[in-house]
Amino acid sequence: MSTHTRTPRETVELLIRITAEGDRSQLADLYAPDVVIDMPFTRPGFPGRTEGNDSMRTRMKAVSGLWSYESVDGVVIHETADPEVVIAEFRVHGRITAGGEQFTLTYIMVSRVVDGLIVSSSDYGNPLESEVLLAALPRPLDA
Repeated sequence: MSTHTRTPRETVELLIRITAEGDRSQLADLYAPDVVIDMPFTRPGFPGRTEGNDSMRTRMKAVSGLWSYESVDGVVIHETADPEVVIAEFRVHGRITAGGEQFTLTYIMVSRVVDGLIVSSSDYGNPLESEVLLAALPRPLDA
């Protein structure tokens, strides 16, 4: 019986599919225990760096129920000369739970995937688009 480990591209495609259609708690399962996620363009209130899967799960739990993602479009995935690195461009559409305000977030993710898990990711989002999420937070996540 052979076991198939997801390729880096398959892992990122699954991340995008779960973002659009799945349970957000499943997203953390795609990241390595010692993952490092850098978000260079984040606004005050959001952390610019997350270290470790446990930290990521804690932050995801902190925002659970505040907003939901409804769809993803504009997906373009680029494989690179480094077989572990995949670049994904996409837009996430969602809704703030309180009040129902719709939002769109534009991303570019540069992810390194080893053995089917994301070990590092640099996530570049438009900080102006994230203002609606910041307004929905009861307190800053980077506090």
